[in-house]
Amino acid sequence: MKIATFFAGAGGLDRGFEDAGFKVVWANEYDKSIWDTYRHNFPDTELDTRSIVDVEPDDIPNCDGMIGGPPCQSWSEAGMLRGIEDHRGQLFFEYIRLLEAKRPLFFLAENVSGIVFNRHSEAFNNILQMFSDIGYNVSYHLLNANDFSVPQDRERVIIVGYLAQYEKHFEPPTTQTPLLTLKDAIWDLRKNVVPALEKNKKNPKTKITNHEYFTGGFSSIFMSRNRVRPWHRPSFTIQAGGRHAPLHPQAPEMVSVGKDVRAFVDGANYRRLSVRECARVQTFPDEHLFIYDYVADGYKMIGNAVPVKFAEALATQILQDVSKFKKNRRSEFVRGSVLSGDRKKRCRYPNKQGQLAS
Repeated sequence: MKIATFFAGAGGLDRGFEDAGFKVVWANEYDKSIWDTYRHNFPDTELDTRSIVDVEPDDIPNCDGMIGGPPCQSWSEAGMLRGIEDHRGQLFFEYIRLLEAKRPLFFLAENVSGIVFNRHSEAFNNILQMFSDIGYNVSYHLLNANDFSVPQDRERVIIVGYLAQYEKHFEPPTTQTPLLTLKDAIWDLRKNVVPALEKNKKNPKTKITNHEYFTGGFSSIFMSRNRVRPWHRPSFTIQAGGRHAPLHPQAPEMVSVGKDVRAFVDGANYRRLSVRECARVQTFPDEHLFIYDYVADGYKMIGNAVPVKFAEALATQILQDVSKFKKNRRSEFVRGSVLSGDRKKRCRYPNKQGQLAS
């Protein structure tokens, strides 16, 4: 089955879907610092480098599904929490615009857990209703990637829609056990890591590609809580920045020295996880290379990605469901609308002022 992907990033979601048996035929990614990485790892996929705002339906090949994770900064627990008021949050509408025009068998959208916060409930419910209005049975689930063969605590909201005519809602796959840990992921990498060069440039002396770590001081925010998980536990969430990467489990947990203040244990060796170690925690295989001049770009690509094994588990379940749909799919659909019973529904999009127009 063929899929098109949006906000493709470094390809965690795409690789997971390909590992499950899908073929990514077209991808859209606007950040030029990621293009070389994506093209290297997906040489057979057409990469569209424009903003999604400039993409027209006819630019996208016919496909069975559309997947993507609209930028999550607007909804982040650690960010400004501006949600749909942020132009990045409004990119959901662009995704829906193209989804309505192409009308594939299914779609998947991934976002941070903050999108379901009470302060965003009206905006989030409106997004779900818009997916429903264009003819999809929509469900969303707050899932932890650690339950799906990922050695990391990482909660994400997964929104999946199936064409309403098939009268089926997505249900996530069964939790996979045993839960993986840092030792499962990075134990073999512990002895051959190198620091990044001055100004955190890429270090060409790595024996394993991308196996250098971000150097420099630690902010007061970073030092406000423990940043070390021991070997027998899953990693903290991998974030999209080297400065806030979790610390390597070779060191003991940080100690409390005051309210919201932690300190390193004297004599212990603390360092951040390397780019490759973060990639392992995100379940990227070692052959998936990250191309950058500064390691901060490597951490950004990996931290923004969907863990590969998490994506594969979701994709496997979707493939089982939609394989049944495809056999019975109608040959033609009404462009831009869907019949539901005796009613024809059409999606409403925000105008320039961000208001919903009929």
